[in-house]
Amino acid sequence: MFYTDVFVIGGGPAGLAAAIAARARGMRVVVVDGSRPPIDKACGEGLMPDSIAAAARIGIKLPRGAGQRFRGVRFLGDGHSVCSEFPDGFGLGFRRTALHSELVAQAERAGVDMRWSTPVTALDQVSARWIVGADGASSLVRRWTGLDSFARNSRRFAYRLHFRRAPWTDYMEIYWGEARQMYVTPVAQDEVCVALIERTPDVRLEQALAGFPTLAEHLRGIDTSSGERGSVTGTARLRHVVRGNVALIGDASGSVDAITGEGLCQAFRQAAALADAMVENDLSHYEMMHRRIAFRPTFMADMMLTMDRWPAIRRRALRAMAYSPETFSKMLAGHVGALSPAQMLQSSVALGWQMIR
Repeated sequence: MFYTDVFVIGGGPAGLAAAIAARARGMRVVVVDGSRPPIDKACGEGLMPDSIAAAARIGIKLPRGAGQRFRGVRFLGDGHSVCSEFPDGFGLGFRRTALHSELVAQAERAGVDMRWSTPVTALDQVSARWIVGADGASSLVRRWTGLDSFARNSRRFAYRLHFRRAPWTDYMEIYWGEARQMYVTPVAQDEVCVALIERTPDVRLEQALAGFPTLAEHLRGIDTSSGERGSVTGTARLRHVVRGNVALIGDASGSVDAITGEGLCQAFRQAAALADAMVENDLSHYEMMHRRIAFRPTFMADMMLTMDRWPAIRRRALRAMAYSPETFSKMLAGHVGALSPAQMLQSSVALGWQMIR
């Protein structure tokens, strides 16, 4: 039997963020996980400026010189290329295993009680003021508490592979193809992360490269520096993320499609909101903030997935953004939180007008 103020089930980035935020508020925190660090996951490994800022607000400081900086985002597809710098700050390419190791170290320095190789098989093993379910998209905590009810649940498939070569650009690149996208993130001076997001589970990353000749040329003859890793991604919205003294966070609490690159930012912002709600002794405040935090990434995911599903719309959108780069700049500003919801709507309307001109 465990007893503590906050008991976090799941030691991935979301669980560690929740633990660090709670410790900053003076609470005793235990984190348990059946695995041992570092914990890897297939992802694009790019932290947007808003992710870095959200991490800093809960006390997570990424080491100076860690990872590889990038200054903006470039879209390529259907014969068009358009790029924009971030309105403020920079992005950071960071190997997932390196990021996890850094979060573990910061949680330990903050005084979090870390218990690895310690699976939890039922909530009656736990005695705590608050229980946090941070055990991923297939969350057992969600099922045990009866929160496994989705208002929306869509799935795609993601694969990640690293290549041992110097980045050819200081932008994160997104290549648009038929029914799939490929992301390239610089993660070191001599390494890039390449991720595929696609609708069917039977196409692997190196197969998909044939449909992206420009990217394939950059990688021709280059050795891989990791094995391919895959996962399921998608947009999942739960009806509720709180029951009694239990709250869900990260992918356990729902997700947006990896096309947005906003999963970690959401987790960091959720961690701050959850710590506030625990101090206020009212998890309903977290439920409300969880919905607000999800608005922007869900809005952006819906826009980008519309481009994925409808080739004619994608072609018009890419052509419009290439013709009017300021439209793309506003879309990116909205993506990283530099615009209000009303301004985001205005920028999407502006893109729509450009598309029909």
